[in-house]
Amino acid sequence: MATKIEGVDKLKRKMTRFSVMARKEIAAAMEQSAEELVRLMKSLAPVDDGDLQMSINWTWGDAPKGSMVLGSVRNEGKGVGNMAITVYAGGGKAYYARWVEFGTSAHINGGRFPGTQHPGTIARPFFFPAYRSMRKRIKGRTSRAIRKAARTTAAGG
Repeated sequence: MATKIEGVDKLKRKMTRFSVMARKEIAAAMEQSAEELVRLMKSLAPVDDGDLQMSINWTWGDAPKGSMVLGSVRNEGKGVGNMAITVYAGGGKAYYARWVEFGTSAHINGGRFPGTQHPGTIARPFFFPAYRSMRKRIKGRTSRAIRKAARTTAAGG
């Protein structure tokens, strides 16, 4: 005797609808979080000629070559698709972003001034402190987006 489960087709339709809804909600939450994070990083970055501040940004996918990357949030699971957002600083004119963030140690110069002593520079972090201060907010916003998509889908929306 075979057992038949009722409502499997309806469940499959809801799960398909959920993946589309979740992708849309998560993408919106990720974009909003990235915008806020970039805004905070720019406000914390030291200003000399403005190149460093202007180099801080976010993108879907990979960062430009030579940039310091905070990290990529990737979702490569089935159903939701491949979503990746990257927050970065530096590259181009602001190649020195990581030296500002982490500082440099004292060293003997080469190149243009060989043999001279460089005293090193102090770290003036702007990148990781901004992320650490917003980490819980970003995670909460993403979790709320997933719950909202699940509720909307369950309600038949």
